[in-house]
Amino acid sequence: MDIQCLKCKGRHFCKREFCPLQVKIASQKKVNIAAKQDYFGESPNIFVGRFGYPDINVGILNVEDYQNHDEPLLWSRENYQIGRIIDLRSAMVNSSFKAGIKNPISSNRNRFLELSQEISLAYKPVDVEISLNKKPVFNLSFNQDTMPYGPNARLVKAKITENPKIPASVEKAVSDTDLKAKDALISLRKKGFDEHYLTKILSVGNLGIKNQRKLVPTRWSITAVDDQIGKDIMQRIKDYKQADYAAYFGGYLGNYYLVLLFPDIWRYELFEAYAGSAKYEWPFGTDYENYNGREEYAENTAGGYYAARLSVLEKLDRLKRQGSCLCLRFITDEYWAPLGVWVVREAARNAMKSKAIGFGSKELMITYAKHLVRKKFGYDLDNILKMSKLLKEVEKQGKLINFFQ
Repeated sequence: MDIQCLKCKGRHFCKREFCPLQVKIASQKKVNIAAKQDYFGESPNIFVGRFGYPDINVGILNVEDYQNHDEPLLWSRENYQIGRIIDLRSAMVNSSFKAGIKNPISSNRNRFLELSQEISLAYKPVDVEISLNKKPVFNLSFNQDTMPYGPNARLVKAKITENPKIPASVEKAVSDTDLKAKDALISLRKKGFDEHYLTKILSVGNLGIKNQRKLVPTRWSITAVDDQIGKDIMQRIKDYKQADYAAYFGGYLGNYYLVLLFPDIWRYELFEAYAGSAKYEWPFGTDYENYNGREEYAENTAGGYYAARLSVLEKLDRLKRQGSCLCLRFITDEYWAPLGVWVVREAARNAMKSKAIGFGSKELMITYAKHLVRKKFGYDLDNILKMSKLLKEVEKQGKLINFFQ
């Protein structure tokens, strides 16, 4: 959904068979009709806002009848489509309260915050009794940086009605107030906990050195988890042998990835192009890192940079190889409503799960990439390739190797 939706207001200017705006409004109407001020439900997650920082809104996301409302890995695995995901997420009420970011484990902490931390640690949704200051009403929003959710209302009372099921390894990490947050994240990831679960643990200030623990807005914690897990894998793959020339292609919900792997040292570059605009004038963003990694945040491609990088690194780790990776994302009109960075991660993972196409040379792989992009998207890939820092570095490195040989 983009600025054209604001101008169109459901009059089908886009010529689609369905209207993204009408689909979203229909979901919201269902929520408004069924909404209650006081109810018993299940809470699978917490949302920590960023506006007003350092005094921010914390929301307990809950729904009366939980049915995979917060399961992005399952959605990807079972190929849930956008309309279904919006229906699920729109049903979740954001029962919010104000909290300061500092010292969330101090003795005078907010009771709602303490309850939120318990919910975030639970591996399965927790039964809660909720009382709000009014019956929640859904307000239409076009600004969804993370996964969308339903109506927002102020929390008056909340009570957990069961013992949250918290894994022993998670309890141990939380109770260790001398363990750095990044070390806790890496340790828990190696024990099999996925990044979605780790994000909610981190965001409510459960991890880190005692006096350094604080709330982390959900948008930031998603990127922090992807970044830290990725850096840990990165250190391992730098000791692996170099990969062969290989291309991977796949996607999810209108987000397609073409990933080109070069036999070289670790490097990574991401281009994100918005397919569907005038040919040869596609807007795109790009960020790059060399063997030593990045010092600054990837401003142009933001959280998508770290999410896609993690998916690539996971594959290289399984292959026990390192290489230079050129990652090309094509966002099509199929992706008609923003659903969060998890879509990027899962789309890139789907690409890396596809059967690799091997090549005997860089030239053959680039030729294949150009033909594929032309066929799939009607676009001249040279417009992007000529801007690639990674390709320039790969060519430079090749000349140095040949010189020493």
